Amino acid sequence: MPTDVTAEDTEVAILGRVLETQSDELSPAVAESWLKLRLPDADEARLRELSARAKREDLSLQDQALLENYLHVGRLIDLLKSKARLSLKSHF
Repeated sequence: MPTDVTAEDTEVAILGRVLETQSDELSPAVAESWLKLRLPDADEARLRELSARAKREDLSLQDQALLENYLHVGRLIDLLKSKARLSLKSHF
């Protein structure tokens, strides 16, 4: 029986729950490294281009899926950075 995917079922939400169950203790070096995570320049440019085209409703299904992938990765990076900031805060 198929079920609907909810916001709590996304890759980001699932990883968020995994990280919540872990200790806030990352080493400072690991936390600092996570804070430096970012998309490479070429991917950042592609994301901006896809976003602009999405606003004009000018995306193919394949490009829509690619934009969603970029947005998921962005949310994952945000989640890791949040975990890193919390960990660093607990060290000081």
